[in-house]
Amino acid sequence: MIPRIAIIGAGPCGLAQLRAFQSAAAKGAVMPHLVCYEKQADWGGMWNYTWRTGLDEHGEPVHGSMYRYLWSNGPKECLEFADYTFDEHFGRPMGSYPPREVLWDYIQGRVEKAGVRQYIQFNTTVRGVTFDEASGTFAVTVHSYDQDLTHTEQFDYVVVASGHFSTPNVPYFDGFERFAGRVLHAHDFRDALEFKGKDVLIVGASYSAEDIGSQCYKYGARSITSCYRSAPMGYKWPENWEEKPLLTHVQGSTAYFADGSSKPVDAIILCTGYKHHFPFLSEELRLKTGNRLWPLNLYKGVFWEPNPKLIYLGMQDQWYSFNMFDAQAWYARDVILGRIELPDEAAMHAENQAWREEELSLKNAQEMFEFQGKYIQTLIDATDYPSFDIAAVNQTFLEWKHDKYDDIMGYRNKCHRSLMTGTMAVPHHTTWLEALDDSLEAYLADEPQTAIKAVG
Repeated sequence: MIPRIAIIGAGPCGLAQLRAFQSAAAKGAVMPHLVCYEKQADWGGMWNYTWRTGLDEHGEPVHGSMYRYLWSNGPKECLEFADYTFDEHFGRPMGSYPPREVLWDYIQGRVEKAGVRQYIQFNTTVRGVTFDEASGTFAVTVHSYDQDLTHTEQFDYVVVASGHFSTPNVPYFDGFERFAGRVLHAHDFRDALEFKGKDVLIVGASYSAEDIGSQCYKYGARSITSCYRSAPMGYKWPENWEEKPLLTHVQGSTAYFADGSSKPVDAIILCTGYKHHFPFLSEELRLKTGNRLWPLNLYKGVFWEPNPKLIYLGMQDQWYSFNMFDAQAWYARDVILGRIELPDEAAMHAENQAWREEELSLKNAQEMFEFQGKYIQTLIDATDYPSFDIAAVNQTFLEWKHDKYDDIMGYRNKCHRSLMTGTMAVPHHTTWLEALDDSLEAYLADEPQTAIKAVG
């Protein structure tokens, strides 16, 4: 019997799963019955930019946390698809840190070539997923906004590919309700020009804090203050950027910090992370975890241990991204197609615990990305996904970390070599701080454009 598979989300993870099955079918495998539900009007997940915040046009929570002017904050060479390179897509070398629109174009290129759009139902949100032990199938209830209809279908497998960077973790600090300026989470940040000439407080000390603060600096914020809970980011910040211990409270327009200092601020941006949030799943199917390299209850980081017919993609804290999603999707595909047999629950649990123990022993960033690279290698070794030089990717990550500590505002001007094709990236025609137009057209132009759309 041909299995029926529901894929929730048409972002990089869901698209990886579709591409994995299409790749097998191209080599003679029978294509299962695939239905991918995507609540947005187009594919790309987080990379599909929307100006909307809060609720979308259908009253659904806005999925995207993407903002204007975002450029990759890691080398593209570390996320390159092994089966669809930047060289193939763009036909030319380019910089190592392209903006969002360029990466979205790249993501789309592979799935357009694969012809998998036919399997996606857009503007369709998943309302509920339950599992029936007697029949061994899932009931997936969805609502189509195009048809204004709610219906339920049965599936043999469900792939949760909805990501975990869309439901914000929003802490409270005393005085927020009386703060004279604006308080927002990174999820609702869209345009750094909103904060031009303003004193901005960034709460948090991870990637979104680093990048949103950098965006505000680039587009003319008067000052940036970032505060941390455990340790400062410690980069060589510009003169108008300072780091402080955690915010304690605000009073009027003044922010107070744990070291007793204070500063007047116009806006507070909470870069405080996201929650794994799956309200559409019944309780016994729901992954509950913090953002970490090895979430528990997922065999091979993918299969829900109590019911391995439920598959989660991309639930890890991420050093690797697109190519890790691919490795997971190819492995999940081969289990569904009967090419790989899963062990019993006890064996799955024991292996899972061993990975968690190793995760707990990691001491620094290098050990963390090497751990994730080793995990990806175990998945690739079991499938026909094109292998790539993970040790070289790890080395590129290491160079990237050093570049950031050398020059946090200039590391995006560095160039790295593709680990798939050997092509060396070429410097962008404009340094990152000066490149105010982040459009695909401006980025791929041979020289800087005269019109600066970003400030127009």
